[in-house]
Amino acid sequence: MKLLIKLLPVLLLGACASSQQKPIADDPYYAPVYPDDNSTPLVPTGSIFTNNRATPLFSDLKAHRIGDIVTIQLVESTQAKKSAGNQISKGSNLTVNPLTAAGSNVTIKGKSLDLGYSDSMDTTRSADTDQSNSLSGEISANVIQVLGNGNLVVRGEKWITINNGDEFIRITGIVRPQDITTENTVQSPRVANARIQYSGTGTFADSQKVGWLTKFFMSDWWPF
Repeated sequence: MKLLIKLLPVLLLGACASSQQKPIADDPYYAPVYPDDNSTPLVPTGSIFTNNRATPLFSDLKAHRIGDIVTIQLVESTQAKKSAGNQISKGSNLTVNPLTAAGSNVTIKGKSLDLGYSDSMDTTRSADTDQSNSLSGEISANVIQVLGNGNLVVRGEKWITINNGDEFIRITGIVRPQDITTENTVQSPRVANARIQYSGTGTFADSQKVGWLTKFFMSDWWPF
C-alpha cells in the first residue's frame, strides 16, 4: 500500500502526459504541401520551353513533383499465430518392509514397524495466441519531397467525423514512381518505410481504453 501511494503521483503525471499526446485535426505536420509558384522563369536560351515544368506528350499524369497528389490504396492484411506447450512429470516411491526379529515382526503398541513414502508432481502448461488485422480503403497523400534517385516521400491524412467521435487515417512513406499506376494510384504494400495509423478520438474511442490504475495492475511494476 505504501508503494502504491508513492507511485500515485508518477502515475497521475503519466496519465496527464498521455492525454496531451492525443491526435488532433489540422496537425501542422500533416498540413498540405503546395508547389512553388508556377510562373515561367526567364532563361537565357530565348526559348519558352522549360525542362522542370515539362510533361511528355505521351506520358501519364502521375505524381512526380512536390505538391502533387497520389492516391494510396490500403490493402493491409496480417495474421500471426503462435502456440507452445510443455509438460513435466516426476514421481518417487519408497517402501520399507516391516522389521523382523527372532522370526517375527517388530511391533510397537501392537503395530508392525514399517515405512512407506511416495510423491508425484505433474505440471502442464500451454499457450495459444492468434492475432489478425485487416485494413482496406483509399487515402490521398501529398508529395513532400523528391529524393535524389527519383523516389517520392509522401504524407497525408484523412479525418471523418461520425456521431460523437472522429476517426482518422494517417500515412507516411516512400514511393517509387515506377509503382504508381496510370490512374495515379499505388498500393500500400509498395510504400517503403510505411507508417499507417488508423484510430479515433472521442467518447467511443475513450470507452475502449482502460484506466491508469488498471494499466498499473497489468504492468511489470505490480509486484504480485
